[in-house]
Amino acid sequence: MFFHRKKWSLLIALALILLISAVGYSALGDRTLSRGSRGPEVVDLQKRLSMLGYVTGPQDGIFGRKTNAAVRLFQKEHGLTVDGMAGTNTIRELKRLTGTTTSSGGTSVGLKNSDIDLLAHLVSGEARGEPYRGQIAVAAVVLNRIDSRSFPNSVSDIVYQPGAFSCVDDGQLYRNPTSSSYRAVYEALAGTDPSYGAIYFFNPSKTSNRFIWSRSQILQIGNHIFAR
Repeated sequence: MFFHRKKWSLLIALALILLISAVGYSALGDRTLSRGSRGPEVVDLQKRLSMLGYVTGPQDGIFGRKTNAAVRLFQKEHGLTVDGMAGTNTIRELKRLTGTTTSSGGTSVGLKNSDIDLLAHLVSGEARGEPYRGQIAVAAVVLNRIDSRSFPNSVSDIVYQPGAFSCVDDGQLYRNPTSSSYRAVYEALAGTDPSYGAIYFFNPSKTSNRFIWSRSQILQIGNHIFAR
């Protein structure tokens, strides 16, 4: 009788360990997260939101007020139902923008963290105060230049190419970037391109440069005209 009782106790303990392990390592998206949720999925959620510039508070695995507010703002800016809950659609969009997995050594979207930081500085310096869609378009222009044979093939070489961007010359590049500029960069890296393939942009009220005016204009977003 004692042997059977001990055997069943061991089996129950093993089952509990397996259950705890399964819960502890569940992936982001396995369940809907909301106020009061806790665990590693919430940490992952907080990391992804933070990568995009949303303020979640400490990445402690506790879905509190600040995380809820960050989720709501993310949903509002991406056309999702604003309910403050990280469900299927919200998680899918977060993963689209930040990659399938998160890591501390770099990003899953092909650029180093230093490249993303520099690109966010450029977007902020060139498009501070512009519509969010226009900020994404500015980031997309840089990525389009990387893909073009007519330009250097790295973020830093493009940003610091002489005369390429006014924010480098007037020092705006070196100001602290806005949180929306980081979000715009990740959106562009995920494939969003409101500029429709543009490799130039300019403010028509601030330039008389003949070359830039000679380019084929695509559209205007805010104060910027985007062109090929």
